[in-house]
Amino acid sequence: MSSPLAHAPVYRETVLAPLFAVVTRHHWRHLLCVNRAHAVMLAERDLLTAADAAAILGAIDHLEAHLERTIDTLEYDSAHEDFFFYVESELRARTGADVAGRLHTGRSRNDVDQTILRMALRERLLALGADLAALVGTVVAVARRHRSSLVVAYTHGQPAQPTTWGHYLGAFAELLLRDADRLLHAFSTVDRSAMGAAAITTTGLPIDRVRMAELLGFASVQRNAYGCIAACDYATESYAALDLLLLNIGRFVQDLGQWASFEVGHLQVPESFVQRSSIMPQKRNPVPIEHLRLLCSVGSGHCRTVLLAMHNTPFTDVNDNEHTVHEVGYAAFDAAHRVLALLERFVGAVTIDDAAVRRHIADSCITMTEVADSLVRSEGISFAQAHAICSRLARTLADRGLPLTELSYAAFAAAFDEAVGRPPTVTDAELRRFATPEHFIAVRDRIGGPAPAALDTAFEEYERQLALVTAAFDAHRERLARAAATLTAAARQQRTRAGAG
Repeated sequence: MSSPLAHAPVYRETVLAPLFAVVTRHHWRHLLCVNRAHAVMLAERDLLTAADAAAILGAIDHLEAHLERTIDTLEYDSAHEDFFFYVESELRARTGADVAGRLHTGRSRNDVDQTILRMALRERLLALGADLAALVGTVVAVARRHRSSLVVAYTHGQPAQPTTWGHYLGAFAELLLRDADRLLHAFSTVDRSAMGAAAITTTGLPIDRVRMAELLGFASVQRNAYGCIAACDYATESYAALDLLLLNIGRFVQDLGQWASFEVGHLQVPESFVQRSSIMPQKRNPVPIEHLRLLCSVGSGHCRTVLLAMHNTPFTDVNDNEHTVHEVGYAAFDAAHRVLALLERFVGAVTIDDAAVRRHIADSCITMTEVADSLVRSEGISFAQAHAICSRLARTLADRGLPLTELSYAAFAAAFDEAVGRPPTVTDAELRRFATPEHFIAVRDRIGGPAPAALDTAFEEYERQLALVTAAFDAHRERLARAAATLTAAARQQRTRAGAG
């Protein structure tokens, strides 16, 4: 079935040879797996004799062993149009042209390629899921340990309110868990077999698409044969989910970079994650943060290359969704693995500088929100009145360059009397308690708040969700392992059947 070798040299050099190399790097095992499963299915459907099936399966085994030894040195030599035809010729050499030619019964390179690409993407999604679950586990564990460690929460680049490192990390954990759900959903789209779609309309031969899906470990068959070949959403959904994961991590990393800066100094990076300047002896450069940001951007760029390649293409069989663009996507997975591994260790290693945080909380007066809320509760005044009082006090402190700890009770009483028309009933001691970050945190015990009880409930939920995500990824891996064992046993049975015959 190999086509005439009359291709222009430039076409061979710029298209055929690079495509051949992509398959030898990433997809040759998947092709042999599809060939093995197809031979088993054809034999079970009596579309191959037992003798022919045994010969083909034996040839696939021998070729696989040969490629295990030689694949790294195998190069395109123009003898075959692509790797598919290279394999076909190798099988012909081992079984004869008539027997080898029967393997292609009821299929096309279209459904073979789309199935191979799904298999490769499926493996990468599962591997990434394991790394992501490990990161979530570390983030939640660190958040639990630091449920009371104060940090400054920023809005619009300015200090806004105090919270805790545990509360902040909880927000990141929730985000990562949603990313995990998106990857699982993408996996469910990928996990549908295209085999049996043939060129685009199936075949009139009595093949068994469901059996092929089972032998290859797919959860189901993608029903519409046209869609099996034309719809590329299994790829676009996967890379959109991965792109969003990298985008989300990149935003978190941006905060780490700000917090680790000299001017802020809230995040302390240990020596094991610091690089020294070659000329400035005092410099401690937390460069892992930069590399995390860089890798997120690089990985995101690869994802968007895949999405752009699919953009505005016709809804039919096109080369835009084949091996070349998928190899670009695999680089995104490589970058993501590096990000997840580095970030997991980094989050577990960094610490919060409590003294710097407390100093900035006082200097920025960011507990004023709770002073206002406490006045509403204790004095029975409106929030508008309380806001006016606290806004005036904050401006006074800022004008004088004083921290909130230096707040004068007399100044408070005067502002209160002006806004409300009577003296306050809260004491100086109560006012100072209202202004502490500990009080700020403790009273925010609603769902999602930073108070210890609210956080503990949240952590339990995160751990429950993580267990579900981990179990889902594990179940998919176990199913693929069972499918591989099923295919091995079915192939062995076909060869035994031929021997018995």
